[in-house]
Amino acid sequence: MQKVSVAILAGGQSRRMGRDKAFLPVGGRPVIERVIQHVMPLSDDVTIITNTPERYHHLGCRIESDVYPGKGSLGGIYTAIHVARCSYCLVVACDMPFLNPDLLRHLMTLTSDFDVVIPCIKDFPETMHAIYGKGCLEPIERQLLADHLKIIAFFEDVRVRYVERDDVARFDPNFHSFLNMNTPADWEQVQSLAEEEYNART
Repeated sequence: MQKVSVAILAGGQSRRMGRDKAFLPVGGRPVIERVIQHVMPLSDDVTIITNTPERYHHLGCRIESDVYPGKGSLGGIYTAIHVARCSYCLVVACDMPFLNPDLLRHLMTLTSDFDVVIPCIKDFPETMHAIYGKGCLEPIERQLLADHLKIIAFFEDVRVRYVERDDVARFDPNFHSFLNMNTPADWEQVQSLAEEEYNART
């Protein structure tokens, strides 16, 4: 299995949520702490990408700020790959409380001969739950410098391995891995699922 770095993107403005979603509680603790718990066993190189580093120092991860600030998620992905100590970097968002380590390990086994390994659910590539190689840096940088920030636009210039729905379902049949928290309604949904998860264990 390919050794990978891990980057947690925490650079969003949280406009729709109205407050910093990284620290909203899910299952009794901040969602970003749940994310860290899921990814820490996968790599000895875990980094939080943020332009407000003072908020995250207490979490015990390496902190890096965007190489190209103000370029949205694509800028965060570029920074994650750029600072990664490994040839590949697993990129996830800070507000995904139900990451599945077995699924993430499976993605790590698929990197050979590809620059991007990405789940594709309902024909929609999950760009915030994907592995990117160093070969992505140059095509992403071209887009950033042109202020063309659509993430999947650079895919035509790299080798992409799409992981289809049925393959993902072997590890995560409910596809909860891809749930995130952009709005208060999303937060309510994941809190309910976390409560169900807790009740199922007790």
